[in-house]
Amino acid sequence: MSEPTPQSPARPSVWVCIPTYNERENIEAMAAQLLEVFDAAAIDGHLLVIDDGSPDGTGGIADGLAAGDPRIHVLHRTEKAGIGPAYRAGFRYAIAHGADLIMEMDCDFSHDPAAVPSLVAAAGDADVVLGSRYVKGGGVEDWGLVRRIISRGGSLYAQVILGVHVRDLTGGFKCFRRDVLQALPLDQVGSAGYVFQIEMTYRAILQGFRVVEVPITFTDRAEGTSKMSKAIVLEAVTHVPRLRWQLGRRRKRTTWA
Repeated sequence: MSEPTPQSPARPSVWVCIPTYNERENIEAMAAQLLEVFDAAAIDGHLLVIDDGSPDGTGGIADGLAAGDPRIHVLHRTEKAGIGPAYRAGFRYAIAHGADLIMEMDCDFSHDPAAVPSLVAAAGDADVVLGSRYVKGGGVEDWGLVRRIISRGGSLYAQVILGVHVRDLTGGFKCFRRDVLQALPLDQVGSAGYVFQIEMTYRAILQGFRVVEVPITFTDRAEGTSKMSKAIVLEAVTHVPRLRWQLGRRRKRTTWA
């Protein structure tokens, strides 16, 4: 009698959540490249487009893509409310549909779809994986000096105020294990702009989840308009100390890579 062939472990279901607002120039190409990456890396992958009522028709384009491939999903929201509410809605949708790993990613190709497998692989030994510009091997391209200073300064500011070792707290290329998002009180995450990224990572650290950073190269968008604004910067400056005051007092033991 022949020995039974051991079965390979099931692949995790990976959902890439991409919030959109007026991204008609990028959404089709992004979807095509992500599906190619899923196929090439043998990833059980899904793309979730979270559209905040884009007046340029991004949502309708995404609907057409979803009609042609069951791995593409669209979540329509009625108004532009910031990436925080969009991601929270996307997280809940992905978890409800069986996601094991939930990723955040920009639609404008500042995050390279080819880097998705490296974040997925790192999640095998971590709870939260950050695609980091500021660890060895990471970097940015096509940025001027002022934007480099603002970005690096913002991460250093948050790192010092919150007292954590994560170098790229403001980055938006991430992978969460589903149990992390189920453990975090998403309804209490009040950040709407890019400080949402800081808050989610900080809350995960406080809960004792293992956070690792893997190097990525961030490239400035080639098409469309940046969503950065003075209001978003001001939110980060004022909200980070509030996070430390409100959450840091009940800080638990933390681990970092």
